[in-house]
Amino acid sequence: MSQRAREEILGKLKGAPKAKTVPRPYVPPLTELSWNGEQLIANFTQNLTAQTGVVHRVKDSAEAKAKLAEIFAEEGLTTIMASTDAVVAPLDLRAWGKEMGVRVLTAGDFADRDAYKNAVFTEVQAGVTGADYGVAESGTIGLIHDRNQPRLISIAPITHIALLPVGRLFPVYESVTERVFGDKNKLPGQFTFTTGPSMTGDIQGGQFKGMHGPRKLIVILIG
Repeated sequence: MSQRAREEILGKLKGAPKAKTVPRPYVPPLTELSWNGEQLIANFTQNLTAQTGVVHRVKDSAEAKAKLAEIFAEEGLTTIMASTDAVVAPLDLRAWGKEMGVRVLTAGDFADRDAYKNAVFTEVQAGVTGADYGVAESGTIGLIHDRNQPRLISIAPITHIALLPVGRLFPVYESVTERVFGDKNKLPGQFTFTTGPSMTGDIQGGQFKGMHGPRKLIVILIG
């Protein structure tokens, strides 16, 4: 393209009338935003159960450990990998596991990444983590991943058990994304939304669970 032709095109673009700003139509507020605490819990439970997830509700940390004991017995779990996030760490699952006959590992137990990856994929039968957020409209949990909440613990073992304080339940996705991504100076390195067990429809069009992640998702609501 010649310089003259280029200047003519740029001149026309500069002289073109500016587009008018069209106001966005009124959007009524979401009914989900008016849900109270019990409605959040009821909808979260219903929607996650519809995706074949399992939800238990307990009163406090003591009941949470009692429920974990029930789950471990029902699922035959003898070796698990636990995160050390703010929800799980206070439970001191390693000491509790010794009493229960359950071996509790953490990412910090391994000298290198290869040993950790081998353990989380082949040695443990379940991953136990906290959950940073819950979305009631879809039965979704959200996890911020860091050194205390390694991503593999929630996606590599066959079973994922997530502990979610009810105070971290929100009505819609936007309520969570605003909190996670609202401050551009404090963005997490990784964040995942999970709705039910891992599922794919790539195999002859049929739905199959556990191909790319856990076959079971169990959420314990605390509070």
